[in-house]
Amino acid sequence: MLQHKNILIIGGTSGIGLAAAKRFYELGANIVCIGKNEDGAKPSVTESSTHHILLADASKDETAEWGISYCLDKFKGFDGLLHIAGGSGRKFGDGPLHEMTLDGWIKTMELNATSVMLSNKAAIKAFLDLEKGGSIVNIASVLSNNPAPHHFSTHAYAASKAAVVGLSKSAASFYAKNNIRVNVISPGLIETPMSKRAVENEEIMSYIKTKQPIDGGRIGYPEDLTELMALLLSDQGKFITGQNISIDGGWSISEGQYAI
Repeated sequence: MLQHKNILIIGGTSGIGLAAAKRFYELGANIVCIGKNEDGAKPSVTESSTHHILLADASKDETAEWGISYCLDKFKGFDGLLHIAGGSGRKFGDGPLHEMTLDGWIKTMELNATSVMLSNKAAIKAFLDLEKGGSIVNIASVLSNNPAPHHFSTHAYAASKAAVVGLSKSAASFYAKNNIRVNVISPGLIETPMSKRAVENEEIMSYIKTKQPIDGGRIGYPEDLTELMALLLSDQGKFITGQNISIDGGWSISEGQYAI
């Protein structure tokens, strides 16, 4: 499906991004992954015959541009961007609005909204410069429009993911004439390093069994997302743009049960 496609994955070294990189490689793509470097560490590169990993801060203006330039240099082309990088701002002070700190709001927006704006901007500029179409897939969250207030009350996170949806739809509309497609996938709770708090909480996992009732009621796995990502980045998805598609095991249509 992705034979000879040259794809940059921002957030491609763990969780959903790592699963996507492995699957895209199986489907024939050339992959460059950007992963998070340690705080204060200089950007670095790791290469082998099968992978190209750049470690840098996705919230920095130059990171996505570097990744795209690297992709063009190595593979002589650039066809698609998958942006997964982001995270919880809980440790910075995100939470219910009456408890949220300004730093929590700013950091969460940087992680989830600013980083997407920067990567999408760089990708679209590259497509325009190359005078070709391309595909962008951004990862938001089911929480952007389907809250679960009892267990998931980080309001800056929800707002930042809603911003991803709004930005993606606006960009999709504006650049459709250039054959540049922008779509969003909004996952439910997926088993990743970021979901560790929920996975280790028996009450939350009991709730998820009723909130995500598909397949017996379970947490999602990164592999549940990879086929749709591949479709949207492939030529088979060439007539799809401006969509926000939930892969949530039924979260958005289920009430979910919890003890009061």
